[in-house]
Amino acid sequence: MTAQVKYADVEVGTEIPAQTYQIDRANLVMYAGASGDFNPIHWRESFAKAVGLPDVIAHGMYTMAQAGRFVTDWAGDPGAVVDYGVRFSAPVVVPDEGGATLQVSGKIEEKLDDNKVVVALTARAADQKVLTRAKAVVRLA
Repeated sequence: MTAQVKYADVEVGTEIPAQTYQIDRANLVMYAGASGDFNPIHWRESFAKAVGLPDVIAHGMYTMAQAGRFVTDWAGDPGAVVDYGVRFSAPVVVPDEGGATLQVSGKIEEKLDDNKVVVALTARAADQKVLTRAKAVVRLA
């Protein structure tokens, strides 16, 4: 585990360096097993294309989980997130060859009482914003 970020060490406007997460179809199959979401748009290319998608797409909740992982990795404490929400604005298309890349970054938007901060998140794949209104309330050390 990384060192915990301290409340006193961040200010409004502090940027959290971007992290990149590689996503391939094996990740989607593993997530399907863990979540119980076996919708074929997440693993069968022919089905995804038949319903009008460009290719297989990542589960929205998988994408959201990667952004949550970004926050907990930064905070240095998997239990630091006390509130978290996003809106899904575009799918993450995961081609069979090469997969997809998800880039997540953040910025401290507000400092609250009780060592909590609001982190505004940006998540992009294929030069498109895939999450909007993505915010986490994080209790720091």
